[in-house]
Amino acid sequence: MRRKEFTIEQEAEIEAFLAEKTYGFLGTISVDGDPHITPLNFVYDNGYVYFHGSLAGEKMKHLKAKTRVSFNVAEEYALIPSYFSDPLLACPATAYFKSVTVFGHAEKVSDPSEKAKALSLFMNKLQPEGGYTPIIANDALYKGQLKAVAVIRIVPDRVTAKFKFGQNLEQSKHEKVQALLEERGTNKDVETAELMRKFCPFHTDLT
Repeated sequence: MRRKEFTIEQEAEIEAFLAEKTYGFLGTISVDGDPHITPLNFVYDNGYVYFHGSLAGEKMKHLKAKTRVSFNVAEEYALIPSYFSDPLLACPATAYFKSVTVFGHAEKVSDPSEKAKALSLFMNKLQPEGGYTPIIANDALYKGQLKAVAVIRIVPDRVTAKFKFGQNLEQSKHEKVQALLEERGTNKDVETAELMRKFCPFHTDLT
């Protein structure tokens, strides 16, 4: 997914985020021209986003009518109260997050080996402990299953990303928010403070 708007380091960060996450939101246009969002599980491999579903259904109708899609993956890391940076104003209240959106077109995967590989990646994410027979295209156990499921890949032509971790704060406020997050210590606060340090001092283009 080499894109000229990202440096190699930023691209690696985006690809790592997509490879890690399991859930995203597919944007399609219905037959009637209405925008539609579908939450679904996905995997990312070799520059493509893959998802699966039934051979028929609402998603497939949309994709048959218009193959152009968007796909968004986001994660909220920490809520930042206003008083972390200002004792009076409500305006500084915010949230720190990562978000990546892929724009491209969707195409049905017909090659059984590629389908098997994509579905294996799903299993690696959703059932990493194993406990099933590996999915192999020419295995009689899976031949019928592979024919009965639709695997779709999104071929990207544009990718946008926003990783928001206080890059707009002046250094003193930035360090104060880090310290307060570590002191609060709930949920992902410590990880968020580490990400604030990682994406600063204020040089990333992902904001």
